[in-house]
Amino acid sequence: MTALELFCGAGGLTLGVSRAGFEHLAIIERAATACETIRQNQERKHPLAAVWPLHECDVRDFEYKRVAADVDLLTAGLPCQPFSVAGKSHGNKDKRDMFSEVVRAARELQPKAILIENVPGLMRTTFQDYLNYLRLALAFPTLTPTSYTDPSRGGRLKRVDQLSESRKYSVHIHMVNAADYGVPQWRKRVLIVAFRSDLDVQWSLPPASHSLDALLWDQLKTGTYWKRHQLNRVRLGKTSRRIRGRRRLIQKAGQPFSDAKPWQTVRDALRGLPRLRQGQRDPQVLNHFINRGARRYPGHQGSLIDEPAKVLKAGSHGVPGGENSLYLGRNRIRYFSVRECARIQTIPDDYLIAGSWTQAMRQIGNAVPVRLAEVIAASIRMALSHTRTIEVVDEEQQQSAGCPEVTTLDSRVA
Repeated sequence: MTALELFCGAGGLTLGVSRAGFEHLAIIERAATACETIRQNQERKHPLAAVWPLHECDVRDFEYKRVAADVDLLTAGLPCQPFSVAGKSHGNKDKRDMFSEVVRAARELQPKAILIENVPGLMRTTFQDYLNYLRLALAFPTLTPTSYTDPSRGGRLKRVDQLSESRKYSVHIHMVNAADYGVPQWRKRVLIVAFRSDLDVQWSLPPASHSLDALLWDQLKTGTYWKRHQLNRVRLGKTSRRIRGRRRLIQKAGQPFSDAKPWQTVRDALRGLPRLRQGQRDPQVLNHFINRGARRYPGHQGSLIDEPAKVLKAGSHGVPGGENSLYLGRNRIRYFSVRECARIQTIPDDYLIAGSWTQAMRQIGNAVPVRLAEVIAASIRMALSHTRTIEVVDEEQQQSAGCPEVTTLDSRVA
């Protein structure tokens, strides 16, 4: 199956979609350092990046008629600054809001499916009207924006059932925590998944494969977690406030609450990496250097090693001291290395992040966790594969009944 990606950045979403079995027809990015990351991995013959057709340009200038084949999946890790709680929250008034470009791509390419990732801030009450507008714009990408409003009601948005259009999409919007899918990071994100309605795709969000309860059970009850790391310690030390309540419940429980796999922690993510002191570099491991100067300040005190990491951030004024660092105890913290951050984002060890330390950390903070992208893309691929199988069966039935042969891209691929 084929994919096309907007705002690919350093390639987190691209890696996950490739792992799920999609072949990219084009990936588009304008940031020079992110493009350099992809080019360097292509020069190093990375098994996935080597075949990506990179277009270093502004998405607004890209002409989709350059794409010769049909697109099965359109993906976009959109700029999050307009909707981020940490930003100015100007939403669609921010010039960095690029949702309109995804709608343009959907209108011109008419892909079978769409996958968009953004920050949880998009679902705040402040942006509720805009999110409803986006739902309609993606559901009916070939209609003009004026088609979504009803002048007789003061320009309010119409209901979907009031709109009539042959090429429309069913749109699903979900909030997910990447930790629930095996990413060693407490990273909540909004996923928008859409399917062309004529395909009649039956899709639902993949169930969580990992849980906090399973992690706490292994740490507090069985000790499996500590044995895995060859530690004699059997008592969990400092924990963050957000999981303290679950910890008390698990301590009182007589049996596990969950049969899922345990959440992955920072200790799990860093397992096997050489341990370095601040200022040290390991020349044998890509991007493994511990920079100096990490500082604690209220609300930003580093990730705890036996929990998923705090959400890694790109930082608008340099590398964030609290989110991109590790708590060492006794009020001490240190920065994560670029490679450690890549591990936390489930970026493979053979994937190089180009640029200075600050540039590399910004690319990783902006990336979509590879494992999350792979799980969601794989579920989309499975849903599309089912529709393709049905189409082939239908064509065979038509031919056996004396109908003329129908040749489509779907039947050829299937």
